[in-house]
Amino acid sequence: MDLSKKLHTLGKEEHDFSKGSVLGNILRLSLPLVAAQFINVLYNIVDRMYIGRIPGASSDALTGVGVAFPIITAITAFSSLIGTGGAPLCSIARGKGDEKKAEQIMGNSFFMALLAGAVLTAAGLLTKEPLLYALGASNATFGYADDYISIYLLGTLFVMISLSMNGFINCQGFARTGMLTVLIGAVLNIILDPVFIFVFHLGVKGAAIATVISQMASALWIVLFLTGKETLLKLRTASMKPELSCIKDILALGLSGFIMSATNCGVQIVCNITLKSFGGDVYVGIMTIMNSVREVLSVPATGMTQGAQPVLGYNYGAGAYQRVKSCIKIMSAICMGYTTVVWIITLIVPQAFILMFNGGEEMLRLGVPAMRIYFFGFCFMSLQFAGQSVFTGLGKARHAIFFSLLRKAVIVIPLTLWLPNVAGLGVHGVFLAEPISNFIGGTASFVTMLCTMWPVLSGKKKN
Repeated sequence: MDLSKKLHTLGKEEHDFSKGSVLGNILRLSLPLVAAQFINVLYNIVDRMYIGRIPGASSDALTGVGVAFPIITAITAFSSLIGTGGAPLCSIARGKGDEKKAEQIMGNSFFMALLAGAVLTAAGLLTKEPLLYALGASNATFGYADDYISIYLLGTLFVMISLSMNGFINCQGFARTGMLTVLIGAVLNIILDPVFIFVFHLGVKGAAIATVISQMASALWIVLFLTGKETLLKLRTASMKPELSCIKDILALGLSGFIMSATNCGVQIVCNITLKSFGGDVYVGIMTIMNSVREVLSVPATGMTQGAQPVLGYNYGAGAYQRVKSCIKIMSAICMGYTTVVWIITLIVPQAFILMFNGGEEMLRLGVPAMRIYFFGFCFMSLQFAGQSVFTGLGKARHAIFFSLLRKAVIVIPLTLWLPNVAGLGVHGVFLAEPISNFIGGTASFVTMLCTMWPVLSGKKKN
C-alpha cells in the first residue's frame, strides 16, 4: 500500500513542474521534443533527399517541391496558430489547478484544427495552379510542384491534428509519448518513401503519398492518447463545444506562432521569385537546400525553447517566479552555446550539407558560398527563439506577435527585395538578408524580454 502511494505521488510530481530541478524539468521535456523534432524534420528532409535523386529529374523535381514549400508552410502556420496558442494557455491553467479550463482549451483547439483542416484543403485544391505559378514555378518545374502539392493537400486535416495537438501531450509532461507521435510518422515515411518513389515508380507523387499516410498515423495516435486512460486531461466531446472567449484567447496568443510561420511562407515566396529572377531555377533549388539544412540545425534550439515553455507557463501560473527566471537563464545559455558551434561548422564544411541533397557540380559550386553567407551569425537566431519562447510561454501575446513580425516581415522581406540590387550583390543579397535579420531581430527580442519581464519576475513570490 505504501509503495502504491509512493508511486502515485511520484507520477504526480512528474507532471508538476514546480517541483524538482528546473534544469531536470527542462531536459525531461526538451530532450524527447528535440528527438521528436529531429525525426519530424528528418521525414521532411528524407522526401527531399529521395526527390533530389529521381533519375533524369533531380534538379527540376527538387526545385518544383521547393516552389510548393510556401503552401506547406502556410498550412503549418495555421497549425501553429492553434498549437502555440492553446498549449501554453493549457499549461498556465494546469499551474493554477484549473483542469476544467485546461480541458476546455484543449477541446476548443481540436475543434479549430478540424475546421481549419477542412477549409484549407478546399481552398488549396481550388487555387493551386495559379498559386504555384505565382510562387515561382516555371514550365519545367510546375508538373513536379503540382503532383506533390495536390496529394499533400488531401492530408491537410491529418497535418493540422498532428502538428497542433501534439503540444497538449507535451504540456502535460508526457514528452516521450509526444516523441512517439512523430516517431510513428517518421518511420512510416522513411519506409514508404523509397517504396512509392522507386519501387512503384511514382516519383514526386510517391513522396507525397508517403507523407500523407505518415501524418494520418500520427494524427490517429494523438487522438487515441488524448481520449485514452493515461492522459491527465481528456479530449471530450463536451469540451469541443466552441466558446468564443476561449477561442479568442487561443488565437490571440497563437497569433505569434502563426505570424512566424506565415512570414516564413512570405519569405520563401519572395526568395523564390527574387532568386528565379536574378539566378534562375538552380538558385531556387539551392534555397530549398538552405531551408532544409536550417530546419535540421535549428532543431536543438527550437526543441529546447519549446520544451521549456510548459515549465515557464506552469511555474508562472503557480507564482514560482524565481523558477521562471532560472528556466530563462538555462534555456538561453544552452541555445546560444549550441548555435555558436553550428555556425562554426557551417563555415568550415558547408559542402557536406549540400551533398546530402544533391551531388551536382553546379549545385555544389554555387551552394557553398551561399551557405557561408546564409548561416553567418547563426547564434543570434537563438536569441529570437529564447525571447519569443518566454513571451509565448508566459502568455504575453502582444510582445510575441510584435517580434514575430519584426524579424521576417519588417526586416527579411524588404532586405530580400532590396539587397540584390545593391552594389551588384545579386543572389548573394537574398542569402545575406537572413543573417542581418537574425542579428537585429534576435537582439531586439531578447533585450526587450529582459527589460520587460525581468522586473516582473523579480517580484518575490514562491521559490
